[in-house]
Amino acid sequence: MRERERRVAAGLPAKPKPPKYIPKDLPVINAMTRQDRDAESVSFDVASAVEMKEKITNQNDQEDTLRFGFHGLIMSDRVKKLLDLKNGSQKEVVSSQKRRGMELFQMREGDTGSSAVQVVALTTRIQQLQTHMARHRKDKSSKRGLDALYVRRRKVLDYMERKDFESYRKVVKSLGLAR
Repeated sequence: MRERERRVAAGLPAKPKPPKYIPKDLPVINAMTRQDRDAESVSFDVASAVEMKEKITNQNDQEDTLRFGFHGLIMSDRVKKLLDLKNGSQKEVVSSQKRRGMELFQMREGDTGSSAVQVVALTTRIQQLQTHMARHRKDKSSKRGLDALYVRRRKVLDYMERKDFESYRKVVKSLGLAR
């Protein structure tokens, strides 16, 4: 109480201001106008779309879609037809789609832990559970798991938005997520 009285007697405010105090009457100055920001956003979206198209074409050119991980082997046409992904089970098709999606966002070869790759993996799992829930509406356990996956994906996306906004935008745009 005595410190407060001394401050008031000296003509200072009763409470000291917090360290990062910003007065309410201070005008906010944006470095860029809204039109400039929108133009920058559009140019970034176009550049990332071109980059993704290049990665997809490179991925399509590089590999034949074969089952059981038989990639890069020399084999006859009959064996290739037998091992073609068109003859694979639904599980093999989904795992191949997941692997190809993860390869698009990998930072380096074999990267499975970066945030963008995790979002792709979670999104493919969510899509699988959505198709399952369309057929089995009363499966409450799967519904609970699906809700948990939504939360995990949202948390990873929130982290990406804070830490690496450019890759966040690429992932959201390319996967078509509503955020």
